Amino acid sequence: MNSGPTLQQGSTGSDVRRVQRILVMIKLFGWDEIDGIFGPKTEGAVKSFQESEGLEKDGIVGPATWGAMPKDPDTPLVSNGHTGPVVKALQHGLHTIASGGSAPDPGPIDGIFGPQTEAAVRAYQSDQGVGSDGIVGDRTWWVPAGAAGATLASLSGLTTV
Repeated sequence: MNSGPTLQQGSTGSDVRRVQRILVMIKLFGWDEIDGIFGPKTEGAVKSFQESEGLEKDGIVGPATWGAMPKDPDTPLVSNGHTGPVVKALQHGLHTIASGGSAPDPGPIDGIFGPQTEAAVRAYQSDQGVGSDGIVGDRTWWVPAGAAGATLASLSGLTTV
């Protein structure tokens, strides 16, 4: 079950980004609008979510709305030099994309974000038009990767729905 501070129009920060990532994951918000600012579009998406869950449709993310939201996706900011399970999942997702023949091989699935993984990330970013900096953040994780709404986050197995 999710929890967090009460958020509403005018709120900013990492918890707003969390809500926005969840809303993107459940396809109620645009990947390119994740900005950490709770504005009218975030409020509208929250109201749509609340309506779908039978909650009071007030556009405020309070305890009931947090509790109804799916678990946060595990999509942190990662870049060259990072290691661990999220990097391993990223490499898996990049291998899935590379198997279609349109992207470079990210190298072994070893959980080490090195030059080969960075090159694959840069190529993916360039192909998706999200700015090729080699850093995997919200736009890279959540930009649609192809048909059926797949994203790098979903292809990496880091989504929760």
